Amino acid sequence: MTQPGQNLLVILSDEHQARAMGCAGHPFVETPHLDALAARGTRYTNCVTPSPICVPARAAFATGRYPHQTGHWDNAMPYTGTPESWGHVLQRSGVDCASIGKLHYRKTDDETGFDEEILPMHVVGGVGMVWASIRREAERVSPKRRMLGDEIGPGHSTYTNYETSVTQAACDWIAQRGASASEEESKPFCLYVGLVAPHFPLVVPEAFYNRYAGRDLGPIKLRPEDGYRRHPWVEKQNALMDSDAHFRDPAERHAARAAYYGLCSFMDANIGRILTALTDAGLSGTTSVIYASDHGDNLGARGLWGKSSFYEESVAVPLIVAHPGAEAEVCDTPVSLIDVAATIPDHFGLGGLGVGAPLASLRHGPADRPQFAEYHAAGAVSGGFMVRCGRWKLIYYVDFPPELYDLESDPEECDDRAADPACADVRAGLEVQLRRICDPETVSAQAFADQDALIARLGGRDAALKLGAPGATPPPTAQS
Repeated sequence: MTQPGQNLLVILSDEHQARAMGCAGHPFVETPHLDALAARGTRYTNCVTPSPICVPARAAFATGRYPHQTGHWDNAMPYTGTPESWGHVLQRSGVDCASIGKLHYRKTDDETGFDEEILPMHVVGGVGMVWASIRREAERVSPKRRMLGDEIGPGHSTYTNYETSVTQAACDWIAQRGASASEEESKPFCLYVGLVAPHFPLVVPEAFYNRYAGRDLGPIKLRPEDGYRRHPWVEKQNALMDSDAHFRDPAERHAARAAYYGLCSFMDANIGRILTALTDAGLSGTTSVIYASDHGDNLGARGLWGKSSFYEESVAVPLIVAHPGAEAEVCDTPVSLIDVAATIPDHFGLGGLGVGAPLASLRHGPADRPQFAEYHAAGAVSGGFMVRCGRWKLIYYVDFPPELYDLESDPEECDDRAADPACADVRAGLEVQLRRICDPETVSAQAFADQDALIARLGGRDAALKLGAPGATPPPTAQS
């Protein structure tokens, strides 16, 4: 078997649908650089996020532990350095560990496992989106701005400008590292690069927007305006911001989809620049690459935009791992970003981290390996949980009916089988699996209690409603 490279480059994008890649079989999304990476590595077809929202997902990715194990419930509870991260494990063993770009932790002063943080994006003011921690339906207040951004379409935003700066900083770091690679005492390195595309605002440079603006992007499935009825928990969660209702007209909705796909290609082009820099620096033969995203994006399905649901558009994420000299492989084993967290120290022979398993040990793993995710953040009026085993997915909502999908016969999740008597045993078995991981009612109550305590510490509900960005977290230049 091909041996891993001495070094490791970890690239984490933001809000990238697992299916939105050419190598994943998408009919028109152009991602040539990710496709080329998959052509020399392993593409995991069945990877999920531990939580379909930024801060909890990233805390889980850092620690290899689920939100209910660490208390990183929402976008106002960022990672501060506890429990330990894969970066801490690497630092103790003498591996140089640097980050460039989005982390979405609390602040740079925290010891989170990096020797240096370059252009870090953290939560606003070190506290994050506290207003969204107010989750009870009678108490919460919707933001006054459109969550997806004021403008949609071709152009530049603080996010595209930031992504360009992060990409250039990564290229510069790699070039400098390559220049010093001949030194006798050169140590192995782990470079983490956090890109922000295709996260909204849905604005992208015109050349990328034009690839999709004039074409048929296909129908949007399960539209409420066509008669589809959202699950009551999802209806209440979405009602906090209801992005779909804020489009000016169908043309702007089409522009939003074109911009999202354009941002996927924009992000792919930036990854291409980073991988070219690795080759130009003479490091591609000694560096392994991991690519993933923190969560997906509903992109209009069911009238939903952004993340925050357990449907495949939101909870499934892309994952590619490429070692020098490896050949293309497709792995269908169910995995999670929790497993990626375990993989990073394992790459350097340092054992695993958290509750996941290194990906190398899962390449021929069982097809029914359980996958788990949870959500206790913006809009959720109670805790939401997901467990997948093989073809079946159970979505469990505290105080609401569940959903059950057969992903083999119904990959688009159009037919909820939860109330089907023929599926009663399947549903019961999946709930047993869920309760082996956590007690959902207890976890949901703890999340509310911790959020109540946070709001009290920060001055109460009226003060909390004023804290944090109303939409996408601004990049560091926009925060200063």
